[in-house]
Amino acid sequence: MASTGDPDLQNLSNYNPERLDMSEIRVVLLGNSLSERIAAVNFILEVPLFSRKEEPDYTPVRGLFNDLELVLINTPDVLDPNMSEDKLTEFMENTVRLSTPRPHVFLLVLQPEDFTEEHDQRLHRVLKLFADRPFDHALVLLSTPKTKALHFMKKNRLPPCLKDLIKVCDYRFPWR
Repeated sequence: MASTGDPDLQNLSNYNPERLDMSEIRVVLLGNSLSERIAAVNFILEVPLFSRKEEPDYTPVRGLFNDLELVLINTPDVLDPNMSEDKLTEFMENTVRLSTPRPHVFLLVLQPEDFTEEHDQRLHRVLKLFADRPFDHALVLLSTPKTKALHFMKKNRLPPCLKDLIKVCDYRFPWR
């Protein structure tokens, strides 16, 4: 990524959340389902800002959550294995610009039944482009209903790569 010549992308490894302005919390939503990411935004802000039928323009959305201003940055499907490297680079450059100076949180909106090793590898690769330790600022949102998520966990049916991802995120995984 550093070869793009974009100074923001070249300095992503200098990410330090302690130096960031906390007048707003910038949240980047990543996952493999647009409708689930939209549902997550609507759930977090407690108002339906997006319709699942609308074509997203990936403009950051502002809203309040517990008196904090949130800036939610939805993303294209970066976990799609068919996304070209050029498209991935374009996504990264756009997300860096939208989340200036840096994101505070990476919200990983995932479905346990659909999460694969390939998704996990791509997600790790994408997040490593943002920071040296992006998983310190990430949480996994299981978009499966709570009872189904509990069933997955009790029956030990979460994919091993998803279990590892939750562990790397220090077990920060609410679900809706």
